[in-house]
Amino acid sequence: MTDVRVRDLDDDIVSLLKEQARGHQRTLENYIREVLTDLATRPMRELAERAARLRESIKAESGILTDSAPFIRDERDRRG
Repeated sequence: MTDVRVRDLDDDIVSLLKEQARGHQRTLENYIREVLTDLATRPMRELAERAARLRESIKAESGILTDSAPFIRDERDRRG
């Protein structure tokens, strides 16, 4: 793992982070690690959630779609 140092953070911000860490029963270091991890992975999670909603929407609209690969193979082999 890599160490990261943040310099020149306002004392008020550090105090707020310490309060939030205490509220979550975490050390400041663990709390900041969790916050940064959440922020960094949020776009990936949101994209996965959007994809899941889209799949559900398609499924509700069209039912379960079959895999087209066997049909494509059959057609390709037929034209062979």
